[in-house]
Amino acid sequence: MLEAFGTQSAAVSAPSADKKISLAPAGMDSGKKLLQKTGSALSKRRFLVALDLLCLLIASIPFFACELKAVGPFKRGFICGDPSITYPHLRNEAIPDELLIAGGIFITGLAIAVGECCRVRIQSTSSKSFVRNPYISCLYKELGSFLFGCCVGQSLTNMAKLGVGRLRPHFLSVCGVTYASLNCTPGTYVATVTCLNSDPHLVEEARKSFFSGHASFAMYTMLYLAFYLQARLTWRGARLLRPMLQFLLVLLAVYTGLTRISEYRHHPTDVLAGYIQGALTAYWVAIYISPMFKSCSSDLSADETPDSPLSPHHTVC
Repeated sequence: MLEAFGTQSAAVSAPSADKKISLAPAGMDSGKKLLQKTGSALSKRRFLVALDLLCLLIASIPFFACELKAVGPFKRGFICGDPSITYPHLRNEAIPDELLIAGGIFITGLAIAVGECCRVRIQSTSSKSFVRNPYISCLYKELGSFLFGCCVGQSLTNMAKLGVGRLRPHFLSVCGVTYASLNCTPGTYVATVTCLNSDPHLVEEARKSFFSGHASFAMYTMLYLAFYLQARLTWRGARLLRPMLQFLLVLLAVYTGLTRISEYRHHPTDVLAGYIQGALTAYWVAIYISPMFKSCSSDLSADETPDSPLSPHHTVC
C-alpha cells in the first residue's frame, strides 16, 4: 500500500515539475518583451524631442542668418530732400534689445510655469504623451509652442528687414552726410551713397527699419500671455482681474513700439506692421499650435464614471 502511495505521489509531482520548467521560459519571454517595449518607448521619446528641436532650429535659421551678418540688407536709395530720414541718432534706448528679449521670455515663461504647476495640482492633470510626468508634459508643450512662435516671428521680422531694406529715420545722421554735402537735386532719386561713419555695423542697422522687431516681439509675447491667461485664469471671484491683466500686457507691448517712434528708430508704419505681425503670430500659435484652448472631452471613454481618474474633474495633458 505504501509502495502504491509512493507511486501516485511520484506521478503527481512529475507534472508539477514539468509545469514549473515550462513556466520559466514563458516568464523570460515576457521580460524580454517588456524590455523591448521600454526600449522602443525611450527611442520614440528621443525621436519626438529631436524632431521638435529640429523644427525650432529650422524656424530660427533666418533670424540667426541676420544676427550673424550672414546676409546683408538690401541697399535701398532715397529721394533727395526726404525729411523722414533726417532725424538725429539717439544712442540711448528706453528698451534695449537685451531687456526686450529677457523681459518678454522671462515674464511669459514664468507665468506659464506657475500656471501649469497650479493646473496640475488643482485639476489633477495626467499625461498621455511620451513624457509621463504631467507637469513636465504640460510645461513642455506650452513652452515649446511659445518658443516656436518666438522663432517664427523673429525670422519673419528679419526676413522683412533684409528684403525691404527701408532706411531708418536717423539714416543720414548715422551715415554722416547731409543733403547739402551730397549736392543732390531735391526730388531726385539717390541710388547710392558713401557713408562717412567708420562703424559699418551702425550703417547696416540703419537700413533695417521695416518692420519693427521690438513692436513685433513685444506684441507677440504679451498677447500670447494674454491668451494664456484667458485659457488658464478661470477664477470667477474677481470678474475684472483677468481683463485688467490682459490690458496691462497689451499696454506694455504698445508702449514698447511707441518708444521706437519717439527715439527715431522706426517710422510709424514700421511699428504698426510689427504690431500686426506679432498679433497674428500670437493668435496662430495660441489657437492652432498650443494646447491651451484644446478641449479634454475627447480623452474620455464611454465607460468612465465621474469618480474615475479620467472624469471631467481630471484633465489629460
